[in-house]
Amino acid sequence: MTSIRHTRNKTFALLAIALIIFVLGLYPEAIENYYSELVYPVISMVQRCIASFFPFAIGDLLYVLLIIYVIRKVVTFISKTKKDQDAYLCFALQGLNFFLIIYISFKVLWGLNYSRPQINEQLQINKMPYQKAQLLNLSSLFINKLEKLGKAIGDTPANYTIEELQDRAATSYNALAIQQPLFEYKYQAVKAVLSGWLTSKMGIEGYYNPLSGEANINTKLPEFVLPFVVCHEMAHQVGVAREDEANLVGYLAAIHHEDIHFQYSAYYNMLRYVLFEIRMKYPEDYNVLITKIPQQVMDNFKRERAFWAKYNGSMSVYMGKTFDKILKLNNQQKGINSYQDIVLWLVNYHEKELAVLH
Repeated sequence: MTSIRHTRNKTFALLAIALIIFVLGLYPEAIENYYSELVYPVISMVQRCIASFFPFAIGDLLYVLLIIYVIRKVVTFISKTKKDQDAYLCFALQGLNFFLIIYISFKVLWGLNYSRPQINEQLQINKMPYQKAQLLNLSSLFINKLEKLGKAIGDTPANYTIEELQDRAATSYNALAIQQPLFEYKYQAVKAVLSGWLTSKMGIEGYYNPLSGEANINTKLPEFVLPFVVCHEMAHQVGVAREDEANLVGYLAAIHHEDIHFQYSAYYNMLRYVLFEIRMKYPEDYNVLITKIPQQVMDNFKRERAFWAKYNGSMSVYMGKTFDKILKLNNQQKGINSYQDIVLWLVNYHEKELAVLH
């Protein structure tokens, strides 16, 4: 009885903390001023400073240990010979406490960044809805840039190590931080995932680990995809939680890099989103547009498609649905479709260039 009372009291305490955190998330300005600008930078730098001492992704190891802990708890409970009503109640409360601790840890370590105001004001980018002509012009702009960059790159692929990708991306972030403090990046912690095979099977390019502050990258990806993926995950590290905004920040970091491989990777990855948008809204224009894509870019599309066909099975469908739920629980009501919101930002960011094309 004492054990149940203690567990129940712990549950009430954790529920109270979780409720306070949830309510705080309803006040974006307060989150921005006190958490995102004051508390989170300290947490993030401490995490990355610790993680930088390890040559492997310690966050992945922590996930494994958590899974082992849960399995051990369940097996121990099942193996008990005596299971009465009190035992079931205590086990249920312990399970609830575990998930509450995970929720609180996630929110405090990083997740409250989901409640920040949208990033367009900081970056001085409008949110005006785009017209069809602007969307088509944006695709032409990216295709032209990719054609020029492709010629400059030629047959010299960017076979960078994860350390080289990390160093180059950090350099670009800190260069942009001179005008916009949001990009400031200290203490590098970009790691290759422990299992590139498993990550590829799950359809994941990279992810941020809130337990360790690491940006985890699937290094099995084609080399022309990796630079942007690294920049995207670094955006999460500097406190940009929403996926469309991390795409935007990663894109800006990559296109302003002097390395043409980073520029190519950014335009290539963004062209995918733009083409998808056109295909969904204007299929006839899409059929014409794809005939104008340079052969080098088409070859890259084929390589990437072949890569995912090799690794990505039915598991990616289930993972996509799970990630969709997670995003919706963190103030991204469009769920996994929020990735596609990047198109709106891109049109507005390139507004002047698109006007010239028109």
